[in-house]
Amino acid sequence: MTFGFAHRPTTSLASTTGGTSRHGRLLEPAEWTAAGIPLLRDPREVVSGLHSRHSPVPSTAVIAVLGPEEQLVASASFVQRSSSADGWEYRNALLSRLRRVLPHDLRRRTPVRTAVLLYCRDGDERWTEEDGAWMWGLRDACTLHGLRCGAYITLTRGGWQVLGEGRGGRQPSSDSRPQRLGDTVAEFSPLALHTGGGGVEVLRRTAAR
Repeated sequence: MTFGFAHRPTTSLASTTGGTSRHGRLLEPAEWTAAGIPLLRDPREVVSGLHSRHSPVPSTAVIAVLGPEEQLVASASFVQRSSSADGWEYRNALLSRLRRVLPHDLRRRTPVRTAVLLYCRDGDERWTEEDGAWMWGLRDACTLHGLRCGAYITLTRGGWQVLGEGRGGRQPSSDSRPQRLGDTVAEFSPLALHTGGGGVEVLRRTAAR
């Protein structure tokens, strides 16, 4: 499987001269790499687990939050279709789902949880401006929810790839059938969250569709 970046503009995003997204709300591959996005210890396990839980088809985004030990805390999936998509729109969609499945961590000085994004789309594994808009949206949504910005992963017919890292595989792909959840990841355990008043509440690490 070949990995890499192709500066391949999309019709919906190439709205100004030179194919640049309107208002610049996308991240180029070099900008993403320079941002110091933390590496996943086991990206195949993360991808397989999200694929099993959400069965994504093209145009499906899966936002997932991982704990300090890379355990899944919460996740949500949704289909995003737009003729004028850009990072601002994607940021708002991601932030809306994060607020539904997880309290924010804005009171913390340093983020302890990381959000990763899996996007299932048509085409090959090379970077597109649509990917750049999702990267911008993920980074901004994480800032506004008190999370650390994590990996951006694409899922295509050729397989999956963590963009900016060169790591990927042929399975799962956008065409493959999800494995049974028990075959890919273990069950979640309770997570203790500190509230503003100093109390503790338990949030079970369940995946939200």
